Amino acid sequence: MAEQKSSGASKASKKDIKNIKAEQKARRKAEKVEAKERKKAAKSKKRGFFKQIGDVFKMTRKYDPSVVWWMIGAFVAALVVGLVIGLLTGSPVLWTLMFIPLGLLAAIIIMNKKAEKAAFAQIEGRPGAAGAALSQLGRGWVIEDEPIAVNPRTQETVFRAIGKAGVVLVADGEYHRAKRLAEKQRKHMERFLPNVEIRVVQVGKGPNEVELHEVKPTIKRMKKALNRHEVRAVEQRISSLPKNNLGIPKGVDPYRMRPDRKAMRGR
Repeated sequence: MAEQKSSGASKASKKDIKNIKAEQKARRKAEKVEAKERKKAAKSKKRGFFKQIGDVFKMTRKYDPSVVWWMIGAFVAALVVGLVIGLLTGSPVLWTLMFIPLGLLAAIIIMNKKAEKAAFAQIEGRPGAAGAALSQLGRGWVIEDEPIAVNPRTQETVFRAIGKAGVVLVADGEYHRAKRLAEKQRKHMERFLPNVEIRVVQVGKGPNEVELHEVKPTIKRMKKALNRHEVRAVEQRISSLPKNNLGIPKGVDPYRMRPDRKAMRGR
């Protein structure tokens, strides 16, 4: 009787061991499948990154074929700098190899600059393009989602940004009409902000105008007149003023026209 119980226990023990081994085998198999999926996803993401870089390059080259030579020039210039430093230090090969990544980085920076210009060229002349340019200012600037003034008939617009340079009004459209619209807004705001610098930037290609792709660097170069707390105070003061409920004319939507920043950065 005891021998039968011992035999039954032994069989049960062997069965448990087999089950444990089967579970371990299934777990290892699942882990391998999961690792393979992660690796596949990583490769797919990597291919997507390079595909985006390729798409940006194709778009930029279509707009400006000289981008190829600018990129090659930037890369070669970096290698020349590395070679010169190497010759001076006695390690030309080492320094040249070290400057290869810098050359690639310089080429990508050139491409991004050209791509940004190409992206703005695609929306230049369309209503609301000035809002798309302002959207590139980034942190430190409070930008209105909609134009603060609009000519409903001819679709001249005025957008507003508030930052350390003060208040910047960006007018877009036919020069004289847009200028009158912006000056009217500037005089109106001066009544409520007498000690704040209010500047007007006119978008266009004329002698007194700023091209669309130059709006961001032009504003960035402006002399700082406010600190962070003063910017916040000016924003609150402006937000308390009566709103101009003209609405946006058909076709004026800066968010739909905003250049693709991820594509320009190759992300």
